[in-house]
Amino acid sequence: MESILRFGVVGIGNMGSAHAVQFYEGRVKGAVLAAVCDIEESRLEWARERFGERIPVYRQVEDMLASGTVDAVLIATPHRLHPVIAEEAFARGLSVLTEKPAGVDTASVRRMNQAAARSGAVFGIMYNQRTNPLYRQLHDLVQAGTLGQIKRFVWIINNWYRTQAYYDSGDWRATWSGEGGGVLLNQCPHNLDIWQWIMGMPLRIRAFCRTGQYHRIAVEDDATIYAEYENGASATFLTSTGEYPGTNRMEISGTLGKAVIENGTLKLWLLEQDERQICFGSREGMPREPVHCRTITQEEPDGGHLEILQNFTEVVRHGGELIAPGAEGIRGLAISNAAYLSSWKEDWVSLPLDEKEFAQYFHARQEEEETAGRESHKEHMSGEYLERWSVRW
Repeated sequence: MESILRFGVVGIGNMGSAHAVQFYEGRVKGAVLAAVCDIEESRLEWARERFGERIPVYRQVEDMLASGTVDAVLIATPHRLHPVIAEEAFARGLSVLTEKPAGVDTASVRRMNQAAARSGAVFGIMYNQRTNPLYRQLHDLVQAGTLGQIKRFVWIINNWYRTQAYYDSGDWRATWSGEGGGVLLNQCPHNLDIWQWIMGMPLRIRAFCRTGQYHRIAVEDDATIYAEYENGASATFLTSTGEYPGTNRMEISGTLGKAVIENGTLKLWLLEQDERQICFGSREGMPREPVHCRTITQEEPDGGHLEILQNFTEVVRHGGELIAPGAEGIRGLAISNAAYLSSWKEDWVSLPLDEKEFAQYFHARQEEEETAGRESHKEHMSGEYLERWSVRW
């Protein structure tokens, strides 16, 4: 495809408005903003004022998809609608770039992935943290075997403190029916993706998700996940939105050394021989082996959302590989779905997930949910990317 890629943005709240402005102001080479869609009149008024009469606005997504004015759709709606809108777009042969998470349950996301495969269209997901140079380097080091056989993965990621005002900014926020979950579904999809991107998918999970620990909400704002892998490795993931100041620290231990990412720095401690050989070959009880240290500091900012938009555009127009293929969105979601199910059952949950069992528990949470007493404030359309959407150290 050599012509300019015409994007339609569905959902122009805080996130969608920022994406729309990137296209409108020509920051994505080879792409233009061709239309926007939202059910909220206030957001459509913002679009008319910001973009003028040249950019059509739609209240119904079906009308925009049928208009013939767009080649690709960027979905930035509440999470549960991502698969619904994507399937409609794929049915019309349109390429799709969806915001994270891919959806709220793996069953609907699996159907979306199947629709994407049938359509042959390009399908991407906004996993912009894959553009972080430190995560990229660690991913490549692990894949290359630099750390040997992985033993342990630990990530403490709780540096996204949120107030009650944040949760009250939209009536869909922090609800099972609207958002589909709490910190694991809202803040953590990027991190769950980076976890599986580097480590692969675990075999089973035991999780503890604490509902309304720090806020007046019906979903979790604190979670601890413990996971086990086929090779005996373990993973621990700790997160919350109620701790200030927070931490962002990832550590991976392997038989050839360890790696730590924290404060914008990747530190490596590498052994000269495999620890398993040391363990069973050394005659000493507590040997002091030589360790070679290396520090890699992030000098440049992440490519972020703009790099994902540019990469997606180039793949649609000229082919190539996506940084974040949409079909991979189910993986991090499977971890969070399994964590919820484990917490609800107070038991281990194996992967692949039993999607029917998850649906039963999930729908029960939706039915018993109460949101009365929470004030809802309108979401602000900034039209710009905010710092909190990037990797924060």
